[in-house]
Amino acid sequence: MTTTLEYPALLRLIDERSTAFRAAVASAPSLDVQVPTCPEWTLFDLAQHIGEGRRDWAVTVAAGPAPAKSVAEGAPTAPREREALLAWLAESTEQLVDALRKAGPDRGCWSWWETLYSPHTSGAVARHQLQQLAVHTYDAQITLGDPQPLPEEVALDGVEEFLSTCVATTSAWPHKPAVLDFHASEGRSWRLSLSADGARVARLEGPGTTPATAGDQDPDAAVAFFSARGTANELVLSLYDRIPIDSLELDGDRGLFEQLSAWDPSE
Repeated sequence: MTTTLEYPALLRLIDERSTAFRAAVASAPSLDVQVPTCPEWTLFDLAQHIGEGRRDWAVTVAAGPAPAKSVAEGAPTAPREREALLAWLAESTEQLVDALRKAGPDRGCWSWWETLYSPHTSGAVARHQLQQLAVHTYDAQITLGDPQPLPEEVALDGVEEFLSTCVATTSAWPHKPAVLDFHASEGRSWRLSLSADGARVARLEGPGTTPATAGDQDPDAAVAFFSARGTANELVLSLYDRIPIDSLELDGDRGLFEQLSAWDPSE
């Protein structure tokens, strides 16, 4: 697993993003306001999701490699009163960070993703939990009409974390072989290669000319191509479908990104 963030930084940033999330909840005129980027949820629903999810992952990390039972049943439910909800959210984060700190970065841990690039370790869980909290903090902030960009260090790791955890797979890509490049204006680039062998992720040396091959395929084989350029924050938010891909500087076949967004490798 390649990461730009050391384990202590991941834990620190999980706590920081959680604090920012609670600040948004504290400032909201109502907990019943709809979340524009999660229209099926109110702000209370989003807060409930954050708290219950972090408690579940705390138990999962503590259990190690074996799947852990959900703590939803029998655990304290999200209180409706705002101050109590904020305290419940803080306790949820504390449980997660404490479990991660006790486990350390290399301990085996159950997780739902393939191990192609993201291992089943508490370090990989911490990395993904940071991104979940960062994006949902954006959701809470945009509900108030005051969205803030993800911290640069979080966003830079977030592009690669999303591609490695949520996209990389050995399941066959059901379309024409393709290459999708993502270039962050902060100076980092990544390549996603899609073929019958699945989805592969690699860092690029720089945002130079993109070769017309996909991964380890025949160099003479024609492939579809797409690239997106923007800040790391914009790349992450577009990958998580929080902002339209047209918000970025695009080149190549834009339909490829739509195919990627609609692809479910488990089907």
